[in-house]
Amino acid sequence: MRQFAKKYLCIKKDREFRYLFKKGGCTATKAFICYAAESKRRKNRIGIVTGKKLGNAVTRNRARRVIREAFRLTEPFLLQKTDKRFDFIFVARSAASRMKSTQVTAIMKKTVLGKYAENEKK
Repeated sequence: MRQFAKKYLCIKKDREFRYLFKKGGCTATKAFICYAAESKRRKNRIGIVTGKKLGNAVTRNRARRVIREAFRLTEPFLLQKTDKRFDFIFVARSAASRMKSTQVTAIMKKTVLGKYAENEKK
């Protein structure tokens, strides 16, 4: 019996990644590049991409953890601001692994909320 609900839904299929890279809106920051497209699902979904140029496995996993935590903290504000649901892909940049999660959260709130939740509920 499951007692904890999953914190987020993952994008795992290559075809969904390719669709978002091609059709999704793009926002670049110093920590990550965000691709997003509106979804008909009930929840927001997230996919995180870290390339080998970023560094070794420890560095790549840290970048993923930091971005995942920032999204977890940003998502309630997004749900509050808009009724729409989105699929997000975050491509980590080298600065993401060296930043604290609070810094990445501030960047994510500014970009994600600014671009995808504007002009909805005010």
